[in-house]
Amino acid sequence: MGPFAVSHLLALISLAVALDNGLQRVPPMGWMAWERFRCDVDCQDDPENCISEGLFRDMADRLAEDGWRELGYEYIIIDDCWMSRLRDEQGRLQPEPSRFPGGITKLARYIHDRGLKLGIYADMGTHTCMGFPGTTLDKIEIDAQTFASWGVDYLKFDGCYSNPVEQMQGYPLMSKALNATGRPIVYSCSWPVYLGGLPPNVNYSLLGDICHLWRNYYDIQDSWDSVQGIIEWFSNNQDDLQPAAGPGRWNDPDMLIIGNFGLSVDQARSQMALWAIMAAPLIMSNDLRNLANSARAILQNKMAIAINQDPMGIQGRRLLQEKSQIEVYWRPLSNSASTLVFLSRRTDMPYLYHTSLAKLNYDAGSYEAYDVFTSSTVTGLNATTVFTVSINPSGVVMWYIIPQQKPRQSDTLFDQHKKASQFMFHKPKPGHRNLL
Repeated sequence: MGPFAVSHLLALISLAVALDNGLQRVPPMGWMAWERFRCDVDCQDDPENCISEGLFRDMADRLAEDGWRELGYEYIIIDDCWMSRLRDEQGRLQPEPSRFPGGITKLARYIHDRGLKLGIYADMGTHTCMGFPGTTLDKIEIDAQTFASWGVDYLKFDGCYSNPVEQMQGYPLMSKALNATGRPIVYSCSWPVYLGGLPPNVNYSLLGDICHLWRNYYDIQDSWDSVQGIIEWFSNNQDDLQPAAGPGRWNDPDMLIIGNFGLSVDQARSQMALWAIMAAPLIMSNDLRNLANSARAILQNKMAIAINQDPMGIQGRRLLQEKSQIEVYWRPLSNSASTLVFLSRRTDMPYLYHTSLAKLNYDAGSYEAYDVFTSSTVTGLNATTVFTVSINPSGVVMWYIIPQQKPRQSDTLFDQHKKASQFMFHKPKPGHRNLL
């Protein structure tokens, strides 16, 4: 390792205390424009769907008025294509005035007034991925200050049109610059995906000292094949990825595409279940103005959200891959609870899968299981009891599991745990910015 690498290694380590600012102790939740609306800048012919302040106001209204905010979906995140093609006379980024006539500050105020937070996009390179002005090394400090002055709460920092040497400098520098603004800003880094996502090229211990979350793998597309590919890559590499996650430092398998065009209802449940297992950010990219009730029910499933947002913050793992094309995933949760997901990779018909909790490494004793998507409960389940679940093709069965104890005052243990978890679904006060 040369002196350049050593100096930057030390710089990374020195940022550890700076980033431990209490932000994002659970995975972030919200809405992002990219997968659904891409780089649609044609506001003349497509005013309802183009990347403009109107689109983000519409989505903020939906999060605030349709029950999303109360469940934890709090970020409205602008992705690429919001910028003017030129920086202003002071060298600052500026929104395209024809599409953001009120500027980002006014949009931020609109979003904050609804008890929500604003995210924005920039790129560590000469240009953004879609060719808008990038953030070169000499612009990092001014861009961080600009975002803070606008009232931004979250930055997605992409990596197109840069090289590994620039990224090694730029990603830590942006972390330091954001902290120096004094404004709490969640920092989402795309650094790992540009280095192949895995050690030794990616040092996740150091990355966790710089960023609150990071993109590990390729962009999600609106298809079941894409979702499966992401699940497969994360599972195949879980020994490297799973230990990197924890409160304030999250692996990001990319957006939830539930409610778009590419997933069946069963496949949508599968994405929600596996993102909960992976302690992944729950960042939707869909049209909240036109969302099917079936998609809404999946995305607003309180138990799936509570599992995802579990305060221990331990990412789950794939336990088994069966020859029958059934896979079993497990995640430990607070209060001695856990969750199991049985995923079918089959394409033919529902499959009856037989197993027991003992076969899945559970200790001896009795358990209670709650089916997250059917709301049915199984009580008195002994660890050695063989049970059967019916899993639809490309679907899941998701169980929330707790050790059986004597119920108090006629409550089942599940009822008690559910009551204890209600703090997750508090209602923010209108106009209040809960930044920490």
